[in-house]
Formats: sequence, C-alpha cells, structure tokens
Amino acid sequence: MQRLFNFFYEYRAFFTFLLLEIFSAWLLIENNKFQSTKFFNSSNSLVAGILGFSQSTREYFSLRQINTDLSIENAQLRTQLEQQSRQSSTASVIDTVARYEYVSARVINNSVAQFKNYITINRGEDAGIQPGMAAISISGAVGKVKSVSKHFSVLISILNIDEQVSSVLKRTGNFGTVQWDGTDPTAAKLLYVPRHVKPEPGDSVVTSGYNAVFPPGVLVGIVSDVKLKEEALFYDIRVSLAQDFRRLSFVKIVKSRLKPELDSLEMATIGLPQ
Repeated sequence: MQRLFNFFYEYRAFFTFLLLEIFSAWLLIENNKFQSTKFFNSSNSLVAGILGFSQSTREYFSLRQINTDLSIENAQLRTQLEQQSRQSSTASVIDTVARYEYVSARVINNSVAQFKNYITINRGEDAGIQPGMAAISISGAVGKVKSVSKHFSVLISILNIDEQVSSVLKRTGNFGTVQWDGTDPTAAKLLYVPRHVKPEPGDSVVTSGYNAVFPPGVLVGIVSDVKLKEEALFYDIRVSLAQDFRRLSFVKIVKSRLKPELDSLEMATIGLPQ
C-alpha cells in the first residue's frame, strides 16, 4: 500500500493534469451540443460493438445446445410429416397408420478408420430405442442400432463391412445392396445391379424400405462411377455416400411401428413345416 501511495505522490503532477483534462472535456461536451452529439454517437457505436462481440461470443459457446434443440425439433417435425402423409392417403389401411416415429440423439463417439465402425449416441432404452432400429441424419442413411443400455446406444455404421442396406436406383427403379468395402470412408459399392440396367453417374441411390427398418426414399448416396466387365453379370458401381461420417454430430433413430408385426409374420411363416 505504501508503494502505491508513493507512486501516486511521485506522479502527482501527471495525475493532476489528467484530471484537469478530463474535467475540461466534460465541460466542453456538457455545454456544446455539437460536441455532445458527436461524443454520444461515438460512445454508442463503441458500446454497440462491445455488446455485439459479447453476444456473438455467447452464441458461439451455445452452438451445441442450439444444434441439440434443432435436432430434436427436426425429429418432431419429421414425425408429424410422416403422420400427416399417412393420414392423407386412403390407398390402404397401412397407409392410414403413421409407420415411423423419430428420436433425436447426439453422437458421442464415432469411428471411421476401422473395417467395422460403430457410432455411440446419448439415447437408449429411456427413449424407447431398441436394437434393429435404423439411424438417419439430415443428409441421409447412417446405420442401424446394434445394442442398447438405459441411456446410450451403439450403432452399426454404414462404414462397416458387415452392414448391408437394401437400396434402389431412384431413376431406374432397380434394386441393389449398398455395402462398404473398407477403404474410402466417403464411398461404398452398390451391388447386384444386373447388366441390362443402365445406371449413370449422378443417379441417386435411396433406401428401398423392403426390410421395414429404413423408411423408403432415404438418400444413401450418389453414383460416382459405373463399370461393367465383359463377362460380369452385375455392374461395379461406386457410390459417394450422402453423409460425411467424419462430420457426423446428430442422428435420428427411426422407430418403425410395423416392424414387430412384419418380423413376427416372417418368423411364423419360415417356421411352418414345408
């Protein structure tokens, strides 16, 4: 404290000068309209800039919560859209039933460099998630639920050499199977497209909906390369995946309300004596 007093005492002339300058500036601003207007305009601009920077900083650090809220809202809107589209159709009894419900979840672990990649999300049995349910993102198909605990789930990523997705070439209507070959995390192969079909680069590949896991029409990827060997029965088709798994942050789990019925019927039929 004594050093502080000594400092002020030693530089008392400077501080007296500074105080007088501030007082003079205040008198000038207070008693002259032009200077007063300029001062307040400048100070308001400075304060506005500081407040704007502060607000931008707060918004940046709240982006995770904002993304979470948007993901939940998107899942709710997708569910409502599904319900409305089914209710507006009168083609059959099934068309009047909302087949799918969507649950938003955040990715907390994700691998892309293995032959068998998995994704961990922060929702589990408490959200009604069960093994076998599909996972999609705003960009396209992601994978399928493998195992579930009370609060977490592990998904089999499309980037898994054991995972197959029943798909269809949207332009031609021909079916095939999308399967990753374990090399490029941005691309997969479309298998079993026969040689009489005419696939082209740029064609969209979407889910077929045959297995009642994925809703039909979910984008899987875009055909990037088409080859056909002279003796081959099927094309060698390369597909650029719609979802960049290296940037995956949120997914929506698809809860199919008709899948238990379908599985039960198929198991009962398979189990019948021939």
